[in-house]
Amino acid sequence: MVKNLTRGTPARLILGFALPLLIGNLFQQLYLLADTVILGRILGVHALAAVGSTGSIMFFIIGFIQSMTAGFSIVTAQHFGACRRADVRRSFCVTISLSLSLGLILTITGVALARPILELLETPPEIIDAAHSYISVIYTGIGSAVLFNLLSNTLLALGDSRPPLIFLVVSNLFSVLLDFVFILGLSWGVAGAAWATVSAQMTSAVLCVLYIRRRIPALRLRRKDWHLTWTDLRKSMRIGLPMGFQASIIALGAIILQWVLNTLGAISVAAFTVARTIDLVAILPMMSFGLAMATYVGQNYGARDIPRIRLGVLHCCAMSLTFSVCIGLVNIFGGYSIVTFFIGADKHEVASLAQIFLTVSGCAYWILSLLFIFRFTLQGLGQSLVPTVAGILELGMRALAAIFLARHFGFLGACIANPLAWLGACVPLAWAYRRTVRKWDSQAEREKTARPTLAFPPEEDKDQKKATQDQKKA
Repeated sequence: MVKNLTRGTPARLILGFALPLLIGNLFQQLYLLADTVILGRILGVHALAAVGSTGSIMFFIIGFIQSMTAGFSIVTAQHFGACRRADVRRSFCVTISLSLSLGLILTITGVALARPILELLETPPEIIDAAHSYISVIYTGIGSAVLFNLLSNTLLALGDSRPPLIFLVVSNLFSVLLDFVFILGLSWGVAGAAWATVSAQMTSAVLCVLYIRRRIPALRLRRKDWHLTWTDLRKSMRIGLPMGFQASIIALGAIILQWVLNTLGAISVAAFTVARTIDLVAILPMMSFGLAMATYVGQNYGARDIPRIRLGVLHCCAMSLTFSVCIGLVNIFGGYSIVTFFIGADKHEVASLAQIFLTVSGCAYWILSLLFIFRFTLQGLGQSLVPTVAGILELGMRALAAIFLARHFGFLGACIANPLAWLGACVPLAWAYRRTVRKWDSQAEREKTARPTLAFPPEEDKDQKKATQDQKKA
């Protein structure tokens, strides 16, 4: 059911909208955790390292798709907040057209370049074949990722966050079942995990299509809605493409970090993989708060309710910061035990390295929580320049830290790269939001000054006021 986020208590709305996002993403990560358990305990450390070595190059394309479609949906959210129903349908048509076209290009490019990229990154010889078989399947199924993300992000733009949650739960339970069938039953190895992922995404996409056709009249398209103009396309591309490129820029930094890890050996790659999996689960609530802010800000900006946007940002910062401190303490003091659950108690070297990653990241989660809020708030306002600059700074900080710190401190230096990248991105985002707030304040002051002043102060005698008015009439 669509939900208007321009009315009601901001904290309650944001939390209520973020919870389904969190639960849905949590189920998606539980599937990744199931992959980690199966790969680490049954297929071995090398299989786990093979899948982990593809994470950065997989996110380079998948992250672009997720962020690009989220950017397209911000235009839909702004139209919905302004109650422009015809524009909502037209922006949905734009999202479909652009997403599917770019998805086809990315599929062809990804499959063709998968092996050369792995070789360029100096993927260890003992895992490169398995890594290639995994990423090739993922890239072949890019179309399913495009379809699900464009549909789910459009539903989120209308304030409808529960159906994507339900569809993710169903599809990920299905994917866990397929994991056992493909990996254990059919002995497909790491490629079986990839096919299970693609199948889950396609299942979610089909469920989204059926739901929209039956339950969302606002998205039932008509023939005239497909008569798109260059203005329609440009407005969506102005927000969506920069957001996609931001994700790819961030992923490029992760690719450089992966290259550094590859030079440290398969053990380091395996430790980083299992720690990163736990880390992704830990940051999900912070990411969900950020995603909720994109829709919340988009709708309220469409309704031109600036004070409500500012109040929502304050409420969201308080909630996200509180959680970030709590989950950081969990990872710092309980990370080793969590790691051994996935890989077994006998792999002490891998677990010890993973604990280093979780401790370093846990100390900086509060920075990441603010980064998500400021980035998605600015994107919800339609601002793309500063988030792009922040993404470039994040790339630079992560790459420089990975290359130079890892040379002197080894695995610890590689772990420090992420917090430094978060700090490098958060500073310009916070500055840009503060600058936006000051601009709003100046505009409000000008409007207040431009209003006609009262001829009489409130406490002036009413009889005197009436007499003066009568004199003017005479």
